[in-house]
Amino acid sequence: MQAAGQIPTIALLATSATTGVAAAPTQVPIVGSQMTRQARRLYVGNIPFGVTEESMAEFFNAQMRLAGLSQAPSNPVLAVQINQDKNFAFLEFRSVDETTQAMAFDGIIFQGQSLKIRRPHDYRPLPGISEQPAFHVPGVVSTVVPDSPHKLFIGGLPNYLNDDQVKELLTSFGPLKAFNLVKDSATSLSKGYAFCEYVDISATDQAVAGLNGMQLGDKKLIVQRASVGAKSTNPTSIVETPVTLQVPGLQRLQNSGMPTEVLCLLNMVMPEELVDDEDYEEILEDIREECCKYGSVRSIEIPRPVDGVEVPGCGKIFVEYVSAADCQKAMQALTGRKFANRVVVTKYYDPDMYHRHEF
Repeated sequence: MQAAGQIPTIALLATSATTGVAAAPTQVPIVGSQMTRQARRLYVGNIPFGVTEESMAEFFNAQMRLAGLSQAPSNPVLAVQINQDKNFAFLEFRSVDETTQAMAFDGIIFQGQSLKIRRPHDYRPLPGISEQPAFHVPGVVSTVVPDSPHKLFIGGLPNYLNDDQVKELLTSFGPLKAFNLVKDSATSLSKGYAFCEYVDISATDQAVAGLNGMQLGDKKLIVQRASVGAKSTNPTSIVETPVTLQVPGLQRLQNSGMPTEVLCLLNMVMPEELVDDEDYEEILEDIREECCKYGSVRSIEIPRPVDGVEVPGCGKIFVEYVSAADCQKAMQALTGRKFANRVVVTKYYDPDMYHRHEF
């Protein structure tokens, strides 16, 4: 029953509409007929280990209310079934439209995991009903990149870069609406290419101009519109000269490509390497010694992990130089270099944000 995604006609899960806290199980009549059931169910993959049906229902009910997608006072999620062995769940909603709108949460983070939300295999579209959500949830990056004139192909990615590191490069030009790093189904390793779409479509051409041809390790990035024959909406915005190493870090820097005094180093350290005090001091000295070769270093910040707290910028290194020229020298020297067998990725960072510790 779980594998088929079938949910009983009477759901035994209920939460308080006002508090969202799980109440004693009561029988809740399923809204809608058996005919609409397939259209009122969603598959949810990559769920956190050990998650309960109650907590998943509470999470989605709360998110639906926060986003204004709940169409009645009671809870939109009627039932949840989890298959712990295969790490997926099925949600059943009270209405077809709320089910469709809930697909906007594809990619949402739940207990540290990016959820994968899809229609079930037995889904059949209903006549006259929209199949795609009409709402983009701010901050949620979908794992599905639909075909459109603004869909970007990113090729030539080193295979060792993970989802977060590739996103880090892309979000230099603006927040993402959707992102998918293509992986081998057998090994789950990156195939070296990805697709994305930006929330603001004007960032599309800027990303192509800034990233296409960028040297990353021993590879060069290929960044272009994915759709065949797609044209730039604003051809004059494309920078004809190849951009080799610089990934602008902020919106206002994108057109000029001007360096700042602060360099952000990615893929150099892992958060777990920063826990031990001695290891941290040793890494700090190594970074200082290396970065001082290219100019006068004013300060260095390496955010460290804290138990139970999500530390902004953890795993990144920020180096403030006395001058932007020194920072530029450091970027040219360090980009693509190996540090602890990891290829360094760099970008300029806004000095004001650095001084406010907004990492």
